[in-house]
Amino acid sequence: MLKNKETLVSTGLLLLRVAFGCFMLVHGWQKLSGFSEMADKFPDPIGMGSSLSLVMAIAAEVGCSLLLIAGFGTRFAAIPLAFTMIVASFVVHGSDPWQKKELAACYLAVYATLVLTGAGRFSVDQCLWGRKHAEVADSSTSASLT
Repeated sequence: MLKNKETLVSTGLLLLRVAFGCFMLVHGWQKLSGFSEMADKFPDPIGMGSSLSLVMAIAAEVGCSLLLIAGFGTRFAAIPLAFTMIVASFVVHGSDPWQKKELAACYLAVYATLVLTGAGRFSVDQCLWGRKHAEVADSSTSASLT
């Protein structure tokens, strides 16, 4: 029964990662495609300059989204995405009505969740490090049960 629950949770995390990774990838791709038009007028909410702010947003929205989809370095990849959504929601759209902040807040909730949960079983993370982490978790669980 526990194995089935773990499979369902991992399947849910896979769907979450792939869906929101693809959704955000579209936003990043639009920025990348329109870089030359946007570079001078992109919002500079934390004082890095418009071009660098745009580069950082593209790096998070394209690069980290691809990592999220693959489930590679998931917790670390979700951090820049979450930070980007914090800036979008509370700084760029800080004085706007909720309807303008809502999408960024939804993305933030997903990325914060992935920082806490990790990628799940169906990921590159699991293929690379899962067995080692599972053995450590099993041994600590066994020790606490005795």
